[in-house]
Parts: sequence; structure tokens; C-alpha cells
Amino acid sequence: MVTNMQIIYTEKLPEYEEESEKVFKKNGNIERGFYNKHLLDLHLELVKLQKWVIDNDKRLLIVFEGMDTGGKSSSIKSLNRFWNPRKARSVALAKPNSKEMGQWYFQRHLKQVPNAGEIVCFDRSWYNRAGIEEVFGFCTKEEHELFYKQVNDVEKMLVDDGIMLFKFYLNITKETQGKRIEDREDDPLKSWKLSDLDYKSYEKYDKYVELRDKMFLNSGTSSAPWCMLDANDKKRARLNLIRFVLSNIEYDNRDNELICGVDKKVVAFFD
Repeated sequence: MVTNMQIIYTEKLPEYEEESEKVFKKNGNIERGFYNKHLLDLHLELVKLQKWVIDNDKRLLIVFEGMDTGGKSSSIKSLNRFWNPRKARSVALAKPNSKEMGQWYFQRHLKQVPNAGEIVCFDRSWYNRAGIEEVFGFCTKEEHELFYKQVNDVEKMLVDDGIMLFKFYLNITKETQGKRIEDREDDPLKSWKLSDLDYKSYEKYDKYVELRDKMFLNSGTSSAPWCMLDANDKKRARLNLIRFVLSNIEYDNRDNELICGVDKKVVAFFD
């Protein structure tokens, strides 16, 4: 089903059960009460999904890309919070070492694809070559273009072999990115997330947007489409992320009243 996604779009998320509670704040963000209740319901569905993956030897690969401070790591945490860690992994590869630099570009990433009965989330992926490597000159122009000549075939082979592949891009405004950088500066518990590259990426925001659009145009295919999430409200993005995944896999005992599509104000689709 993943290779031919048919998403049911809704104008907004389902109304909160208690009429006294509002789903959205005045600024358009999700109310915490709605978020916590709805997220719990979705986590129950995610547990069902993992059981189905394990019982049927399925392979699920979820790729996360996006602007720096877009919420990739926290989105992965919202997905795998109640998954069996023996059958679910998060992969965040470090800078390639000297040996990896001499390999085929996709090689170190493909070592991490899921085994039978396993779910793997990539916190950034081979799409580094489409974005950050091109922005900061970590690859040559020839390597950047070669990536686009190969990536669609690589992903089609993964999908043809039975891997269920999702590709998410978490999009935020430059204003939101700046505020989140300041938040990390002020919070000692988040200081480890900050690097010089975050500041440089903020300065290169417009270049990232240009390369993002190029990526959607050249690597959004029917077998491996892109789903872009408006992640300016992290809570709203997380709910739609989970609902997008659950809506596109026909796992056992799915609650179809709950899993009824995504908010088209938050989700955009590129294939």
C-alpha cells in the first residue's frame, strides 16, 4: 500500500470529545489537552502496527529530513516511544570516516536498512548530499548530480524488494528556526544540540529552500513520494506524521475511525 499512497485529507483534526475544550489555540497551535489524549490513542495504534510488522516479517523504513531545528529527533521519539526497542532502531550516522569516504555513497546508509520484522528511522539520510553537503561544499557538483542520477533507482529497488519506505521533510520558517536556536542557547539541557553549523544553516536558509524544492522535484516518485510537514507547531506535525504512516499501512485491527487521514493544512505530498 505504501508504494501507491492514497491519503484521505481532512480539513482539520477530529474535534476534541469535550465541547468545553478547543482543538486549536488562537495562534493555530494544538491545545495540549487535545494533543496528549490524541497522541495516546495513536500510540496504541503504533503498538498494533509494530506487532503486525514483527508477526509478518515486514520491513519499515522511515526517513526524516528537514531544516535544522525542524524537530526530526523529537518526531522519531514520538513514534518509537512505546515500540519494542529490540525491533525498532533510530539511525543518525556521524560524519563519514576515511574508509567510508572511499565507498559508494549509499553504501553506509544501506547497511542500516531494516531486517525482517524491524522498523528503522533515519535521522537524516542519504539526502545529506541533496542538501547540507551541497550548501557547504562537502561534496563536488559532480557528486551532487550523480546522487540524483542514482537515488530514484536505489529507492525503487528497496521498495521493489518489499521495504515500506516513507520520506518526511519537516519544514519551518526562518523565524521559527531563529527562535529555536535561541531556545537551545538558553536551555542547558538542549545545548548539546547546538553547533556552529546551526548558525551557518540559519544564514543559508534561502539556499536550503532552493535545494529542498529541487529535491522534491527530482526525487519525489510514485514508489517513494515525499511528505512535507509544516513543523512550525511540533505537536501538530507529530500527530499528522503518525496518522500519515498509519493511514497508509493496512495493519491488523486498525481503528479506522481514528485513522481517517491527515490535516491538509499541515501535510503536502510530492510524487
